[in-house]
Amino acid sequence: MERLKQYAQEKPAEVKARRAGRFPLVEGKLPTRFPRTASGIWSTVSTVLRGKTTESQPYDHSENIVWLFDNVAYQQQQQQADSAASSSEPQRWQVEVVACAFVQGHNDISKYIASIADHLGLDGKLGDNSEIQKRIEQRLRPLLYSVAPSLTMNIKIPSSSHRDSRVHHYGLGPTNSDGIISQTVSTPHRFTTDRVALTSHLVGSQNTVAMKTTFAVPEGWLVISDIDDSIKVTQTSDATGILRTTFAEEPRPIDGMPDFYKFVERQLQPVWVYLSASPYNLYQFLREFLNAYYHPGTLILRENSWHDLGGFLKSYSMGTQAYKADRIDKIHGWLPQRKVLCVGDSTQSDPEAYAELYRKYPAWIRAIYIRKVTNIPNMEDKNAESRFEKAFDGIPRNVWTVFEHPEELYKLVDGLKINETTA
Repeated sequence: MERLKQYAQEKPAEVKARRAGRFPLVEGKLPTRFPRTASGIWSTVSTVLRGKTTESQPYDHSENIVWLFDNVAYQQQQQQADSAASSSEPQRWQVEVVACAFVQGHNDISKYIASIADHLGLDGKLGDNSEIQKRIEQRLRPLLYSVAPSLTMNIKIPSSSHRDSRVHHYGLGPTNSDGIISQTVSTPHRFTTDRVALTSHLVGSQNTVAMKTTFAVPEGWLVISDIDDSIKVTQTSDATGILRTTFAEEPRPIDGMPDFYKFVERQLQPVWVYLSASPYNLYQFLREFLNAYYHPGTLILRENSWHDLGGFLKSYSMGTQAYKADRIDKIHGWLPQRKVLCVGDSTQSDPEAYAELYRKYPAWIRAIYIRKVTNIPNMEDKNAESRFEKAFDGIPRNVWTVFEHPEELYKLVDGLKINETTA
């Protein structure tokens, strides 16, 4: 269903960009594989043989791989009013818990490694460079995991007080056909300080599976940042470029962006949300990259699964404007009183998506910074001044900025800080 929606949401500009970047050609040459839900059929059969229920299956550390995504805790307006009326009671916080589940296994993926290597011009050379081969295998394997549908699990969330050793347990699931849970839980905590974080764990994982929750008070700054070609080199406009930077190379930050984000952190003290059209299978890879170069935050990825490896490339290039607008709309529901700084780039539909949300919530989004990507192919139309003027038509010129070097943005952030203190 999600894949059909992605096709339906594809914009004419995305169709044109996919052709220019050779996406259909490369996708057609990548190998197909068995449906990811085939593991669910086998899991159902195996549970019957073991005498267990076929309706749902509990998480088993020896059989399942589970990832818990970092998230943000928020309070809805009625909860804020209730907390103010009864300050002695623990505050109720909402947390959207996202988890994905796979089946343990070590399938032979050599033909997929060979296919990636062939597209990158490395075929026949991997034997001479085992580091690249190991890197491709490590990055590729999560895309080929068999998903675990109908899986249930429990998480334990600690108390916020050092004097309170209680742990709150919550049941999650079952996972959907893509092996994903997206479930909102309500939890009582006494946090009053913005950006306090705590770590929760998956029950039964020997504390090896964890998520970090950042508590966000209603007011303050919020940064919504794209990843690919905004803060990380991905070459999103070129199908082969995506394969190269994702599988064969070590991830690299965009020059100057780590220092700029450190400056934003010092000046605005924001809650950080990273929004990408990358598939959820890259969560561990992207989380490690963010933790190495940028301030930790909530990472939101596309929650769907494809039955062929070419679908990995479709995630970056089809329906990205509708996808990002939908997710930003959800973030607004969490933190509608925050002041928002959006950062994106010109390779995908960030200008159009951010402009769409500004028109919907003009008092919420205070600034939009778009990186003009000039060092990769197929960017002539995307970097045209007419594109930006059309995307931001009717939006005040002091709200949006197109930049090539992050040094251009420092004074703008200073201005946001000054306006905040004088408002």
